[in-house]
Amino acid sequence: MHHRMRATGWGLLGVLIIAGVFAPSAAALDEVNTKRLRDALTVNGVLRHERALQFIANANGGTRVSGSPGFEASADYVKRQLEQAGYRVSEQSFQFPFFEETAPAVFERVSPSPRPFAAEEFATMAYSGSADVTAALQAIDVVVPVAGNPPNTSTSGCEASDFAGFTTGNVALLQRGTCPFRQKADNAAAAGAAAVVVFNEGQPQSPTQPEDRTVVIQGSLSTPGVTIPVIGTSYAIGAELVDQTRAGAVTIHLSTTTISQVRTTRNVIADYDAGGGDRSQTIVIGSHLDSVAAGPGINDNGSGSATDLEMAIQIAKLGLKPRRALRFAFWGAEEEGLLGSTHYVENLGDALGDIYANLNFDMLASPNYVRFVYDGDNSAFPVGGNVQSAPPGSGQIEALFNAYFAGAGLATDPTAFDGRSDYGPFIAVGIPAGGLFSGAEGLKTAAQAATYGGVAGQPYDACYHQACDSITNVNTKALGEMGDGVVHASWTLAKSRSGLFGDQRRDAAATARKTQTFAGPLAVR
Repeated sequence: MHHRMRATGWGLLGVLIIAGVFAPSAAALDEVNTKRLRDALTVNGVLRHERALQFIANANGGTRVSGSPGFEASADYVKRQLEQAGYRVSEQSFQFPFFEETAPAVFERVSPSPRPFAAEEFATMAYSGSADVTAALQAIDVVVPVAGNPPNTSTSGCEASDFAGFTTGNVALLQRGTCPFRQKADNAAAAGAAAVVVFNEGQPQSPTQPEDRTVVIQGSLSTPGVTIPVIGTSYAIGAELVDQTRAGAVTIHLSTTTISQVRTTRNVIADYDAGGGDRSQTIVIGSHLDSVAAGPGINDNGSGSATDLEMAIQIAKLGLKPRRALRFAFWGAEEEGLLGSTHYVENLGDALGDIYANLNFDMLASPNYVRFVYDGDNSAFPVGGNVQSAPPGSGQIEALFNAYFAGAGLATDPTAFDGRSDYGPFIAVGIPAGGLFSGAEGLKTAAQAATYGGVAGQPYDACYHQACDSITNVNTKALGEMGDGVVHASWTLAKSRSGLFGDQRRDAAATARKTQTFAGPLAVR
C-alpha cells in the first residue's frame, strides 16, 4: 500500500544492555531501559481494546470500514479512551471515495447457447454503478484476434466517435487498452449503454511489464460517478463474445449491486502534552483504525491500533516523561489507499520539519506469524519497483528493533519498504520510519516455519481481508512479543539522549524536509 531519494542505512555499533538483556545497538541511539513500560503493556490490556473493536463491528454489520458507522464508533472509542488518559485529542476529517459491493454480481449469456459465467471469470470494477440489465451486446472498435498487434494498442471506447451507431440500451463490449477504464465507461454511458463489459488483451503487455493480460481484469474506475454496471473479464471470454456478435445477436444478463459515493471519515490524533517533550522532535506513532468492508479487521489492523492505544494509556498512567514529544495517530481510510496518513502528511505545512520519525504498526497478531521488521536500510530489498528509498534514520530504527529482539533471543526477518502501509507518505517526504508487521496474505516459507513455528506453505493470516478476521484470529503469543518490540522502540526513540542523528544532523534533516514537495504514495494495499 508509496518514494524517493536513496539513503544510506547505519549499521549496528557496539554492545549495550537493553532493558536487562545484552544486545547490539543502532548507531547514535544510547541505552534506554524500557522494562517498566514493557511490563505495563500486557496482552490482556491490548485484548481489552480488541474485544471492544469486535463488539463495535458486531453491532455495525460486521465491519469497521471507513465511512461506516462501525468506523465512527471505533474512532469514538479510541478518542474516549485517550481523553480519559489525559491526552489532548484532535480529529482530522476528510472526504474519500467509498466503494462496496454489497451482493455478488451476475454475468451470463442468455442467448445464443445460454451460459452463466463463474465468479472467477469476471469481476465488478471498483466504483461501478448498480443495475440489473438484460440487453443485446454490442462490440465497440475491438481488435480480435490480437496476434501480431503490439500490446496495449486497442483504442476501444476511448473516443466518443467509437459509439457512432450505438443502440441505446445495449451492453457495450469494450477492450482494454490505451486509455483509462473510466474514460471508456464514461463514453459508453454518454452513448446510452445500459452496462459495460471490458475484456483483456490477449498477450503480456511487454517484456519489461510482464503482466499477464489474458487474465480477468480486476479494474477500477478511480472515483464514484459511474451509474451503470461495469465489469472486467478475460480475453478468452471477450473474444468468444465478439465472434458471436459478428455471427448474430447476443443477449447478456448482467447485474451489480454496489455503493459508490464520496464519504467523510477522520483521523484521531492524540498528543501527550502532560509528558512534555520537544515538539520540534515529535515522534508520530501510527496505526490504521479502519478495516475492509468484508470483516471486522481485528488483526488488520485492530492489533496495531489496540497495541498503540494501550501503550499510550500506560505511558500516561505511569507518568513517564519523554525527551521528544509523542503523538499517537489512528488513521482512517488506509484500506482505500493510505488516505488518512496521506492527508495528515500533506497538511503538515511548516510543521513537517518537526516530525522526527514515524513508527508504524500494522498487523501484529497474525496466526501463522513471522516477526517482520521494515527494511530501513534497503539492504535486504534494494530500491526498485515498489520498494522505496529509506530516508536517513530509518536504518537505525530497523537496527533498534532487530537489536531488541536479538537480545531477547527472538529471530526477525526483514520486510520491504514497499509502501503498503501508512509509513509510505512519511518516507515520501524524507521522514525516518520503521515498524513491525506479522504477515498478511503471503505464504510462510519452510525456513520461516523452522525458525518461528507454524505451517509452511500457508498464509501468515488466512483471514486477511475476510470476515473471519475476528477476535479468534488473534495470535496472543505474537501480540505479546510484537507488543514488547513496539514499546521498546517507541520509548527508546522518545527518551534517547543522542537520538537518530545528533543535534546538528537532526536540524539539517528537518530543514531539508521543510523544502520538499509531497510526492504521495505509489501503490496501495
